[in-house]
Amino acid sequence: MDVVSDAITVMRSGTPESGRRVARRQWRMRFAPYDGAGFHVLLRGSCRLYPPSGAPVLLNVGDVVLLPHGSGHDLASDDAPAEAVPFERWSPTESDVDGPVVSELLCGKYRTDPSRAHPLLAELPDVVHVPAGAGRHPSLRAAVDLLGGEVEQALPGRDAALPGLLDLLLVYVLRAWLADRPSGWSQALADPVVASALRVLHEDPAHPWSVETLGAQVGLSRAALARRFTALVGRPPMNYLAWWRLTSAARLLRESDRPLSTVAEQVGYRSVFAFSHAFKRQFGVAPGQYRAS
Repeated sequence: MDVVSDAITVMRSGTPESGRRVARRQWRMRFAPYDGAGFHVLLRGSCRLYPPSGAPVLLNVGDVVLLPHGSGHDLASDDAPAEAVPFERWSPTESDVDGPVVSELLCGKYRTDPSRAHPLLAELPDVVHVPAGAGRHPSLRAAVDLLGGEVEQALPGRDAALPGLLDLLLVYVLRAWLADRPSGWSQALADPVVASALRVLHEDPAHPWSVETLGAQVGLSRAALARRFTALVGRPPMNYLAWWRLTSAARLLRESDRPLSTVAEQVGYRSVFAFSHAFKRQFGVAPGQYRAS
């Protein structure tokens, strides 16, 4: 798998949830902080997102906003009431049934485990806003259109289609953010040598890699690779590999009943003792305790 796919896979837990909200008068909704990532897609009208700090963000039709760290926030129309209604309590009965639609939104969330957050996702800002600019990010626009059609019509297979489309939405938002960002992980993934090294480590983390063998794989000397990788990724290659092995192990412990010896071998440890010691150092608990909790 590639780095972005792996980053999403290890962090995600459960399936994404979503709900459609239609307002026919001025409105203000409050979203409490959440242990995961939230998102909004504006299907009709316009509104503003009020983050915990900083200026409001104006959202127009087709805009997508991701709150990757689950920050609490308000969404509100123009001339909104001062008091916000919690999102969970908002229902069609609170709107004027026969009035014109002021706004229509698709709101949802992805449950995540912050202890397994990939540094690519950890560097995301509290609010990632992707405007619906003409011609920009066509894949994201297509996903938004498909999502809008699914939530508007209760067609056969809707319950199967929505989770897949919500997963696509997350991927396309991350792609759009990386494409618009000239530094950090965007640079790492755009650099052919560093991107190749990352791909190799993610494809086979159990291999007994060294900086020398990794450099030979991507066509760079040991010293040159170490400098380039550390500058763009933020940590040396073997340090990143050790972190990735244990993060992958945490996912396997949560999602499978494989013996500890199998998990240890699958992520590159020759003994359960060495694996358990390293795992406890990173996560603060032994692998068995982590699985049980």
